[in-house]
Amino acid sequence: MKKRVWLNLSLAILLVIVAVYSYQAIKYQQKFLKNTTIGQINVGDLTKQEADKKLEKELHQDNFEIKDKETTWKSIPKKALGIEYDTTSTVDHAMAKQNPWLWFMSYVSKPSDVPVELTSYNEKDVAKQTDIIKKELTELNKKRTQTKSAYIEHVDGEFKIHDEVQGDNINIDAFIKSLDKDIKSGIMTIQLNDYLQKPEVVASNPELNQELEAINKISKINASYTINGEEVVIPQETIASWVTTEDGNAALKQDLVRAYVEDLGATYNTSTNETSFKSTKRGEVNVPAGAYSWTIATDSETEQLTELILAGEDFSGRVPAFQGSASPANQLLSDTYIEVDLEAQHMWYYKDGKVALETPVITGKPSTPTPPGVFYVWNKARNEILRGEDYASPVDYWMPVDWTGVGIHDSPWQSASAYGGDSFKTVGSHGCINTPPDVCGKLFDMIDTGVPVVIF
Repeated sequence: MKKRVWLNLSLAILLVIVAVYSYQAIKYQQKFLKNTTIGQINVGDLTKQEADKKLEKELHQDNFEIKDKETTWKSIPKKALGIEYDTTSTVDHAMAKQNPWLWFMSYVSKPSDVPVELTSYNEKDVAKQTDIIKKELTELNKKRTQTKSAYIEHVDGEFKIHDEVQGDNINIDAFIKSLDKDIKSGIMTIQLNDYLQKPEVVASNPELNQELEAINKISKINASYTINGEEVVIPQETIASWVTTEDGNAALKQDLVRAYVEDLGATYNTSTNETSFKSTKRGEVNVPAGAYSWTIATDSETEQLTELILAGEDFSGRVPAFQGSASPANQLLSDTYIEVDLEAQHMWYYKDGKVALETPVITGKPSTPTPPGVFYVWNKARNEILRGEDYASPVDYWMPVDWTGVGIHDSPWQSASAYGGDSFKTVGSHGCINTPPDVCGKLFDMIDTGVPVVIF
């Protein structure tokens, strides 16, 4: 008995559901589904005729409204746009596309808005109006807070992310694009506030935070050179001032890196700077640059230094890229060298810090003086003939020290008593260092090519 009652009740409920469903399905064969909008105008539960009448009334209002929140910012006369709508065709096509058997879905989610079909649309008139609106929005934006993306900045010795700023300026391009679409769709109002410019990058952006991590790693490395045998530290604050970004990746400002390398060269290049030298008789003297020198290769070093720093690893004792006959890895002058004192007219050969040979010499006469500078013996030759405009002098030992023809050689034509003193003023050379023949032979055998020659 109870089973039959429950069965009858279930059948009754099912019949009610079927009846309601069928009634609604039949109803929505003649009416639009609930919440249906055409051109953002609600036509839900209206027949085609009712919807057409409502659209005719509301779409053919006089103006297209641009709202700034609750205020009308600009009103554009319909006539200025040359727009006419075909509401009848729009309603017919919209009704034909809806599925009345799925009427219940309109209670769950709102159907998509149906655009109104145009019969008239003047492209030139619309373009003219949008140009005017662009200019007016540009002026409006000048008075508004500008949206800014999050970015990395250097604050108190550390790089940090500066938060994005959400302003109230309008994304003009997005607004104009939507405006054109809305006009064609029959939408009669558009809200400026829906098109606020959004920050392209926010502080939580993973790439920005990865970039920050890389930049902080780079800016905190310990880096130093070895130049002339001394440590030259690159200050961390200097490296930090070079750091920038390119396409979202850490980079260095090449103009600043290059300027630093150029400054290193201006300070340390032995090709342009004097060399401090502890002489035998005159104490500390400054010797001009000569053939034995080096110059930092600015282009190569800028490139290599950039690569090293961007690797984000500490480095020390780096010898800069250079060109020349000497290297910045060590002091230009060590404890093995030849010293020529022009004032004393004397020459010494120091080997491992000790005098291995010394002798009086005759240097260039006043009209063709021996050039001061740091040079080196770049060749050794026997039985050469030294030639000039007005002479040809055969020598047994020839040791050139610069690129202009100056060198150390024996001078058998000089008397033994002429070496040293002031004789260079009368019987001096054309710039070479005249050396007693027996001493010159000893020096020739004692030295190797490459030995520095300090003339001052």
